[in-house]
Amino acid sequence: MRLNLKMFALPPLGLGLLLLLAPLLARTAELQIVASIKPVHALVAGVMQGVAAPLLLVPGSASPHDYNLRPSDVRAIATADALFWVGPDLETFLVKPLDNARGKLRTVAFLETPGMTVLLLREGGAWEAHAHGADHEHGHEHEQAGGRDAHIWLDPRNAVVMVERIVAVLGEVDPAHRGDYQRNGAALVARLQALDQQLATELAPVQQQPYIVFHDAYQYFERRYGLNAVGSVVLNPEQRPGAKRVAAIQARIRDLKVRCVFSEPQFQPALVETVIAGSGARTGVLDPLGATLPAGPDAYFQLLQGLGAALRGCLDASFGVSS
Repeated sequence: MRLNLKMFALPPLGLGLLLLLAPLLARTAELQIVASIKPVHALVAGVMQGVAAPLLLVPGSASPHDYNLRPSDVRAIATADALFWVGPDLETFLVKPLDNARGKLRTVAFLETPGMTVLLLREGGAWEAHAHGADHEHGHEHEQAGGRDAHIWLDPRNAVVMVERIVAVLGEVDPAHRGDYQRNGAALVARLQALDQQLATELAPVQQQPYIVFHDAYQYFERRYGLNAVGSVVLNPEQRPGAKRVAAIQARIRDLKVRCVFSEPQFQPALVETVIAGSGARTGVLDPLGATLPAGPDAYFQLLQGLGAALRGCLDASFGVSS
């Protein structure tokens, strides 16, 4: 019996399709996308869901203000197809590596993205990043450089702009999956719009209640939902405030009948306990970066829902109390 070898051969069309797909499959396997901080990573991961997973540089427990790149981070940046970050106003640790990779790496600084709402740093005694006089405190390098508030992700409308930019860039870097990115992006935008409406409803009852934050990181969230933040404990989260600053915050708590003073998980809460001593003010925790959240596409939503729950839980005396 003679064997028909054609029975064991791929049809011409199948072989041609395999040869066509091989480079694309290899490209997907090699695709390396890097994101700087957890909120940015979450949005990138949401757009890439089902295709690949981006690499996160700064873990939630670290601060982007003073992060030091590990050797593995440097290697990842050197071989990445694209890197998404807020910009030099926030992640100063990335400025030099990205300068070195200029022309070899596609980078997206969201602070420079058209359509983004960008606010200036607040000024005045309760917020001023460049206090003068005997109790002088220097602000962050990024504050001194441009005067922009870099915490843009804390307004969901800005997150929509970020998602649209991520979709466009990934579609250019990896055109084989442009349709996947567009579908994921559309679903993310719808989810962000629903989150925005949910937060507006939940925070409406506490809009007039005065509170103080640990450092001035929440302006975008506060303005979006009409909240009444009246100052920050520190001017620079990496620098302990002087006695004059502590006394000024204590007076502000007393004079404005501040209901809550918030700490942050990245910094020691003892300072907050000091400024509220004897005032009757309550304490809570706000986290602008998602320090304790698992990285991934849900982290952004968990982050903003957590901010809303912490604010309402501390500011609304009746919230969570059964009748």
